[in-house]
Amino acid sequence: MADGIAEQREWRVTGMDCGSCAAKVRGAVERLPGVRDVDVALMAEQLRLTLDESQTSPERIEKAVRSFGFGIAPKGARPEKPKGGFILPDGAFPASAEAPGAGTGLEDAGAPETGPTSWMRTAKGRLVLGTGALLAAAWASRLVVTAETAHWAFILATLVGLVPVAQRAFAMTRAGMPFTIEMLMTIAAGGALVIGEPEEAALVVFLFAVGELLEGVSAGKARDSIRALSKLVPKTARLEVGRRVREVSAEALQVGQVVQVRPGDRVPCDGEVMSGTSGVDESPVTGESIPSLKEPGAEVFAGSINAEAVLRVRVTKAAEDNTIARIVRLVEEAESARAPTERFIDRFSRVYMPAVVGAALLVAVVPPLAFGQAWGEWVYRALALLLIGCPCALVISVPASITSALSTGARNGLLMKGGAVIEAAARTTHVAFDKTGTLTHGKPRVTDVSVLSGSEDRLMSLAAGVENGASHPLGQAICAEAERRGIDAAAATGGRTLPGKGAEASIDGVTVCVGSPRLAEERGALSDHLRSHVATLEAQGKTVVIVLREDVPLGLVAQRDEPRADAAESVAQLRALGISSIMLTGDNARTARAIADGLGIEHRSELMPEDKVTAIRHLTTSARVTMIGDGINDAPALAAAHVGVAMGSGTDVALETADAAILRNRVTDVAGQIRLARATMANIRQNIAIALGLKAIFLVTTVLGITGLWIAILADTGATVLVTMNALRLLFFRPSGAEDVVGRAGRPQLNSDRERASATT
Repeated sequence: MADGIAEQREWRVTGMDCGSCAAKVRGAVERLPGVRDVDVALMAEQLRLTLDESQTSPERIEKAVRSFGFGIAPKGARPEKPKGGFILPDGAFPASAEAPGAGTGLEDAGAPETGPTSWMRTAKGRLVLGTGALLAAAWASRLVVTAETAHWAFILATLVGLVPVAQRAFAMTRAGMPFTIEMLMTIAAGGALVIGEPEEAALVVFLFAVGELLEGVSAGKARDSIRALSKLVPKTARLEVGRRVREVSAEALQVGQVVQVRPGDRVPCDGEVMSGTSGVDESPVTGESIPSLKEPGAEVFAGSINAEAVLRVRVTKAAEDNTIARIVRLVEEAESARAPTERFIDRFSRVYMPAVVGAALLVAVVPPLAFGQAWGEWVYRALALLLIGCPCALVISVPASITSALSTGARNGLLMKGGAVIEAAARTTHVAFDKTGTLTHGKPRVTDVSVLSGSEDRLMSLAAGVENGASHPLGQAICAEAERRGIDAAAATGGRTLPGKGAEASIDGVTVCVGSPRLAEERGALSDHLRSHVATLEAQGKTVVIVLREDVPLGLVAQRDEPRADAAESVAQLRALGISSIMLTGDNARTARAIADGLGIEHRSELMPEDKVTAIRHLTTSARVTMIGDGINDAPALAAAHVGVAMGSGTDVALETADAAILRNRVTDVAGQIRLARATMANIRQNIAIALGLKAIFLVTTVLGITGLWIAILADTGATVLVTMNALRLLFFRPSGAEDVVGRAGRPQLNSDRERASATT
């Protein structure tokens, strides 16, 4: 690009197993000219950067990454198989035979493992098998050959396994990264050979290879839970074309097209039901295991499962913008939003590694020079110290936990946009709720029907007849209540609205009016008894309409935007977590008070959007605030809070502005999200304690000469694996507060029917 314009580019990088790997990829490219804004997502296997191709070509980026032993392919291309590993020819061991089609350098890294030998087909698997076989052969040679010959067998075993490690170490040194685990391994194993300890050197190389393999397996398990999300959407869809139905790619569906979804099929798109009534299992998307009834006009999500009858669904969102795609995109982007703790550890490790190397150098030279100690013994201890000092476990302690938490949240309908959000949510002390559409359903419902003359059914029939086809929410609520009761609307003619007062129509030749108490007052129909009844209902935050027949009151209907069924439980759960709650609403004080008193929550009423922002800013001066909302008017307040959470039914503006989202529209999921965040931070603290605790113990024992090289590498590898496995426990965490790790039989408790089904296949 001769004009020097920089553009954002993206690649998929395969072969990354830990935070150290991600740091190597970042270091490989960020020093190149014309490269900036480098972001490496470990679990998503993504490299994003802004590139000026007039200074550095994409091919040079790819060459730099490949030189470190990673595979790299542009976004949209097939993932590339990482190169490197054991240096003997492929096929030297039967278990390492490549799968059909291998050798092209490409593989579908996202494909599921096909059997127990899958790990053997990888470069790291071959390295383990090769070094293990050579080590076993060297030990066996002691029985049949001289000690000197066996000595050379151990040297050969060491060199064969160490060469690929050393190649990567020197490649990274040339790129300006001398302090890596590969360099420490090269120095330690090479030094052991120099001081005459080839047996330990060979064992260290083998254990290092095992550790690398275990890291890869652990990282793969974590990635599987994220990849499973994108596999929920079916590959094909049954598209209606005229009177015919033909099968097409789900990715090719366009907004406005109509698809047919048979019982048992997954819904291929986000859409609106055109015809048909069926229960739909939305657990793959929201975590809700109870099927949701879908009727004409209802919304369905891509990836949900049609359970009962054929549905015709009109596509409302393109494939790249459907719910599953947005979840996957949010999870991938969230991984890049690193937690403050993670950023601190990254900075710490940059200082820590040179410090460890310096300490090892002092251990090697000070005792012999200052106190006349044996050089061989103290060099050996210094080499062990180098291996113990590797910060891999510490570096991966945060991102492994964050990624597991993001995956668990996505499975349970809880989305958080990164580690920074998780860390902020864990520190929440106050939760501010919007009222309409968040604590309440967002539309009025009939709560009371009082009859003065005739029956309830007749009263509702007349009211529904007048309001039939109404656009006003109050009129729609009356019609919905009549339909729910199975009451037919009375046949009406000459219907008209009375602006600000109500509506009226002619039924059986008589004028029937559904209007406000003010209208009844104007028409002389509001008696003292009726006025008292209206006042009582309005004090409860309800809106009252009076049904008049020829200006004679027949009864009244009270409505209110009712709290969600779990709203009070959510407030109680938050209180149990030590979190205070407050409701912010633009509604009048009377209605706000009635809702708040029923939920046991503080409230502030009659707030404009800017007033909500002011209220949030006032709270944030002395508390850590999470704001929950759903509408466009909530977007500024969501942005002003420490953590903004959008209800899944909310507007796109709220969802984009928010730091997190609740897809199931359950208010109790607010407490679940905070539980997950707190569990994640506890897991991170455990990981840091494991990583630093083991290092502290073995640093002391190594300097004192109690532990040697092979224990050092085992401790380092063990810490990394322990940290990763501990982070993976979050995959089984239940944000609802149920038992979250293992059942009585020791097996993970599965969160949904989907997980139970997948466990049996």
